[in-house]
Amino acid sequence: MTKEMFVQISDCNLYAKLVGENIGKPTIVMDAGYGDFSKAWDSVIGDISMLSNVLIYDRAGLGNSEKSSNPRTSREMVRELKELLIEAKIKPPYILVGHSFGGVNMRMFATEYQNEVCGLVLVDSTPEDYRERFLPTMSKEFQQAYNKQFVYEGNYDEFMESLKQVKETKFKLNVPLIVLSAGKKAHYSKESQELWNEMQRAILEISSDNELVIVENSAHYIQNDVPEVVVSAIKKLTDKIGL
Repeated sequence: MTKEMFVQISDCNLYAKLVGENIGKPTIVMDAGYGDFSKAWDSVIGDISMLSNVLIYDRAGLGNSEKSSNPRTSREMVRELKELLIEAKIKPPYILVGHSFGGVNMRMFATEYQNEVCGLVLVDSTPEDYRERFLPTMSKEFQQAYNKQFVYEGNYDEFMESLKQVKETKFKLNVPLIVLSAGKKAHYSKESQELWNEMQRAILEISSDNELVIVENSAHYIQNDVPEVVVSAIKKLTDKIGL
């Protein structure tokens, strides 16, 4: 089953797609990285939809979704996603999967709606202290390119506000967590790569039931470079939850 829909939330229409045949099991909800939308999951959606129903969607202003007048911070995006799930009648519990900036949103969703989440997979997710700890270790060219990329949805300040929000709302979650860390990032020195993996490991502290997988031969888009690792992580959670 594939069901495409436009869902009216408070101030805009969001595009979403529900894929899968599994009724009565937790829905897997996936959130793409900064400036990315539902197509970012094309490489894995077929395999994941064999495990359970999967919801992918375009955040406001991206893909097929309309723009929202709300600030483009994680707090607002999480609120919009929650509204979308209610309007589309997709009931909890959810297994959340977030790539890059989408991982920040999914961490925050898991904190805000603890009773509705039964598992979390973070795919090379942005660490909350990225600006303070990581950016200064990179070349000036990298930092300039990084700062200039914020033109697709939230601006640089809104992105950094999102990292601050996830840090402030951090809470020990009572759900299984798998963190996937890209082990072969583009333009990273050996030291930067080691720091990146270390910062991914630090994310584990948000849950006592945790696992880190360093995907040695993958750059940032693990779902494209080594899709089976992403599918396997989600399958591990669905098995653990007893689907």
